[in-house]
Amino acid sequence: MKIHVGPVAVPELEEAVRAAGAELGSAEEASALVWFGAGPERFAEFAHSGIEWVQLPAAGIESWVESGALRGGIRFTSAAGTYAETVAEHTLALMLAGTRQLHTMARAGRWEQPEGIRSLFGATVGILGAGGIGRALIRLLAPFGVRVLAVNRSGKPVDGADRTWAADDAEGVRELLTGSDFVVVAAPATAATAKLVDAGALALMKPDAWLVNVARGSLVDTDALVDALAAGRLGGAALDVTDPEPLPAGHPLFSEPRALVSPHTANPKSLLIPALARRVEENTRRYLAGEPLLGEVDPAAGY
Repeated sequence: MKIHVGPVAVPELEEAVRAAGAELGSAEEASALVWFGAGPERFAEFAHSGIEWVQLPAAGIESWVESGALRGGIRFTSAAGTYAETVAEHTLALMLAGTRQLHTMARAGRWEQPEGIRSLFGATVGILGAGGIGRALIRLLAPFGVRVLAVNRSGKPVDGADRTWAADDAEGVRELLTGSDFVVVAAPATAATAKLVDAGALALMKPDAWLVNVARGSLVDTDALVDALAAGRLGGAALDVTDPEPLPAGHPLFSEPRALVSPHTANPKSLLIPALARRVEENTRRYLAGEPLLGEVDPAAGY
């Protein structure tokens, strides 16, 4: 079995394929693709009847779902879970920056103690989409003695969470929103999660609560968030992803004193490639052995 890395060849990913015991080959002769360097619009150039498996480089695959590139007869795997620890680390950094008002002090330009400095210890943290990132975040939050409320697709209890509800449990989601000091958005971007946090959801949150989005910008209604922050109806928002993205210069979120924006850096390329290489090596080994693959995509669910 030969595996092709492309459209952009990455030495670390090619080495991961070889380390797993597979042989590299051209796209035409390969039975599997490790996709990197382009979106689904180029997939038709590489797909052929002999392709059995495609490893995608990202955890979020909404562009592949929307394009219709997820063809029947081909197994697709995402990088779901691959970057969980890195993104969870960034999430914790955003939460700590918010509680300590570091963003306010960084902008102040003068020696002045801001109001609203809080502690993360003993807080209640709600996680919308408690998958790999959520579980990694729960582990990082353990020393702070927080209470964790979680929502996931199945409603199956999440380790470390005090309460878990299914995503379609409206009362459970409402309880999470009303009871959390921090609401962390970490769910996949699908048609069902578009604008998951809208004006109604924001209105349910505590007036001093923080919204933290490390998933995709489409899960939050940006206009509603801007309005809530400007009106003082929310303690703050820490966003690593936005809608639109990139956020255009002059956007209100950049000047909003209650907002902290990082430019989609929770998983920078310097950390992405090594983590992806580990996933490629493991899934290639599993592919050769005929074992279940990590992160296999469910086209119907959209992730």
